[in-house]
Amino acid sequence: MDAPTQALVLFAHGARDARWREPFDRLQQKLVAALPGCAVRLAFLELMSPGLPDTLAGLAADGVAEITVVPVFFGQGGHIRRDLPALIEQCRHQYPSLRIRCAPAVGESEGVLDAIAAYCAASLKATSLGQP
Repeated sequence: MDAPTQALVLFAHGARDARWREPFDRLQQKLVAALPGCAVRLAFLELMSPGLPDTLAGLAADGVAEITVVPVFFGQGGHIRRDLPALIEQCRHQYPSLRIRCAPAVGESEGVLDAIAAYCAASLKATSLGQP
């Protein structure tokens, strides 16, 4: 099988507690299964490894040409408005052969908000029926 030329990078904040990354690891595994032929990686802003520059360096070394960064953040706060664009610009200068695009934060998607709303409504129903 040829090496992938396209990659999806899930960009998350990071935390001191290693368990915090578990849902991101599961999300990555789901996307690896759903996107054969696409490299799917995790990257973190702080407190966890790898950082975005290291992730993009590895993808560039693997011959990936196109990268889409998806901020797995609920909203477009300061990290997404300031820190992420600066990191992406730094990486574009460092790896001019890479085409790097950035999606909006996942929480900006109506589909994501609909899924969260459905989960919240189901949780309310479950607790009113005496389920945990």
